[in-house]
Amino acid sequence: MTTDSARTPFAATTLAERHEVHADLAASGTVHRVRLPDGEPAWLVTGYDEVRQALADPRLVKGGPPPVVPGQPLPADVHHAMMSDLLHLDPPDHTRLRRLVSSAFTRPRVEALGPRIEQVADELLDRMLADAASETDLIAAYAFPLPMTVLCELLGIPADDAPAFRGWSTTLISGSLAPVSDWVHSATALVGYVRDLLDRRRRTPADDLLDALVAARDGTDRLSEDELTSMVFLLLIAGQETTVNLIANGTLTLLVHPEELAAVRTDATLLPAVVEEVLRYEGPVQVATPRIAAAPVELAGTPIAPGDVVVPSVLAAGRDPRHRGADVFQPRRRPPLPHTAFGHGVHHCLGAPLARLEGRIALERLLGRCPDLRLATDPDRLLLRPSMLMHGLTSLPVAVSRPG
Repeated sequence: MTTDSARTPFAATTLAERHEVHADLAASGTVHRVRLPDGEPAWLVTGYDEVRQALADPRLVKGGPPPVVPGQPLPADVHHAMMSDLLHLDPPDHTRLRRLVSSAFTRPRVEALGPRIEQVADELLDRMLADAASETDLIAAYAFPLPMTVLCELLGIPADDAPAFRGWSTTLISGSLAPVSDWVHSATALVGYVRDLLDRRRRTPADDLLDALVAARDGTDRLSEDELTSMVFLLLIAGQETTVNLIANGTLTLLVHPEELAAVRTDATLLPAVVEEVLRYEGPVQVATPRIAAAPVELAGTPIAPGDVVVPSVLAAGRDPRHRGADVFQPRRRPPLPHTAFGHGVHHCLGAPLARLEGRIALERLLGRCPDLRLATDPDRLLLRPSMLMHGLTSLPVAVSRPG
């Protein structure tokens, strides 16, 4: 069933408003004709089955780096340094890049990060508890610096540069909701930083993920300069922002569901299931990157014409009302309800194991160290960061007692 809707979830400022829009859309169908924040028409897909179909259908393509339009303010070299990655390319280019990059994202490399993630989490919590006043913004104190610190260490980036990254990424994930001049400035600044970083690393190698990407080989094949820059760019933006949202959204969801919070405090083995349920119920990503129909496609009986834009909503798919109880947070249900928070098909997120690991450890250390953690504001007053792609809060005020 198809609907035309003048109302979209992209500009929603609260969680309740965004989910209300999704629920209203779901009540009338699973494929909807909408306008994106930049004014372009698109098909917004909200049903779970239809989202999976859209994510896996080879006729719905990324199409490679979008062409640079004459007169566009973003310089062509910056444009291609941002867009030549796994997120923006289809097979066979995507297949080649994934093969090269996968060699740097081995399971042992990810699993070996566990002790360091725990150490960083404890250091941040030590600081937060020592400095705790009447309330603390958990995102600024914990949810952001934890994945940022881990990522900076993985890539050999000085910790002092993290605040600059936060400013650039906040603007970049806003997309067309941000002023054009601010977006261009942030994109240019971050690409320039990554290029300098790669130059320094070639002169002074280190045993980290960045070196593994630089050294990645498949026979004589290797990542080009634009592909390297784009991959680091993707890690810094998509990898970091999604984990920040996973930690913050997960904390909030548990705090407003006291029975589930009590259960996981009693039994920490529930945490992996909690993380999966957060990914479904209040996931870090609102929509997957848009696809273009390269050939006629039909979704839920809706004909999609060549050239049409299709936007799969992974957030809405997690609460598809056709799945009984999808509007209820219930991590102990068996079997669990499915989700597409990390995508589906060839574009399934390569960093999913690291995000799950960081999310589990972050919640485990936070709940273990802060037994009286509580919200310091009405949850209805919490605001969302402007973004079409991401689903995250601007801040998360919490209260916690100091030790001793």
